[in-house]
Amino acid sequence: MSEFNNVTVVKEANIYFEGKVTSRTLVFADGSRKTLGIMLPGEYTFNTGTPEIMEILAGDLEVQLPGDTAWRTIKGGESFEVPGQSKFSLRVKNIADYCCSFIESRGTVQ
Repeated sequence: MSEFNNVTVVKEANIYFEGKVTSRTLVFADGSRKTLGIMLPGEYTFNTGTPEIMEILAGDLEVQLPGDTAWRTIKGGESFEVPGQSKFSLRVKNIADYCCSFIESRGTVQ
């Protein structure tokens, strides 16, 4: 899906790591949420509240998921899932364009 229709965009940006990672929140009619953002090259560790699906739209990075010791390469067009109440680390090699979908506890994508 290359676009989202009938959404509300939260005007305030989500800014992390001194502006090196930014996103905007989209709220859908059913209350579900996604964020669309950009990550500049660097190393970052994120905490999750709910499970997430991270879709990398462009760029490439490495991810280390909870419980893993190895790093996995992710390129534009690929995605990965992160459990809720956990943390994961990223090594962003090139500017990465991403979409993060939040998953409700009953298993549906927010």
